[in-house]
Amino acid sequence: MEKIYEFYTGNEKTIERIVNDENIHLNHMVFKEGEGFPEHYSNSNVYMIVARGTVSLSLAEHEAIEYERGSIINIPYNVKMNGMNKHGETLELFIVKAPNPKDYVPKKDEMKA
Repeated sequence: MEKIYEFYTGNEKTIERIVNDENIHLNHMVFKEGEGFPEHYSNSNVYMIVARGTVSLSLAEHEAIEYERGSIINIPYNVKMNGMNKHGETLELFIVKAPNPKDYVPKKDEMKA
């Protein structure tokens, strides 16, 4: 009945897609100090879960804000974002996109100008 999904549990840089089905898109990321994900625009409603460490997250044109372990950050559709580990402790994130980007239909006010 159930499905089991596994994810990387080490400390080396990892970006992996765990689930990509009709319900959600779930990614897992691990970054050492000085590593992060590239600047891009959110392609759905995004929930970023900080499982370990601290992420320095810059949204739109704003200065980066630090979010520590235990934080869940909700990022709306079509927001420019950039995340980095600027600390010595390993950073581990889970990224939940719901609905799955392949099924996301932007509202008129979310469309790019």
